[in-house]
Amino acid sequence: MIEQTLTVVSTKGRLAHLQAEQQQACEGCNGRCGSQVFAKLFGTAKKTFPYQFDKQLSVGQKVTLALDDSHMVKHAFAVYMLPLLASFSFALIAVGVFAVSEGWQILAAVLGGVIGFLIAKSRVKSLKHSIKVIKIHPISLPLTQIDGD
Repeated sequence: MIEQTLTVVSTKGRLAHLQAEQQQACEGCNGRCGSQVFAKLFGTAKKTFPYQFDKQLSVGQKVTLALDDSHMVKHAFAVYMLPLLASFSFALIAVGVFAVSEGWQILAAVLGGVIGFLIAKSRVKSLKHSIKVIKIHPISLPLTQIDGD
């Protein structure tokens, strides 16, 4: 199980929009590694996603959710391997069955990659996430110093 603590950023009834805190891949390189460079290039726009709870939550409240690891493997296979396998298959069929020139083989490989991408896109939409609520954290009040303490 992959666990993540998220913050409620908005609510509408029992539907809460959750936002995860972005975590740095590592702190050892002080921003000189590839993950830091890509984060700077592509921005750090924070994404939210809706989730329906059994009870109403408050803005700022923390929630810990868990996702089954097996779903991540299915998604990774669909997104990465299907277009690649379709591309290779189309190229091999083009050379083996039709005995076409190199230009047509490349075109067949690109066509296979696009078809594999479309199949992967439809498969990812059909995969259901098994998200479980692990803990709903109580709202904590900020500590303030009281005169005389």
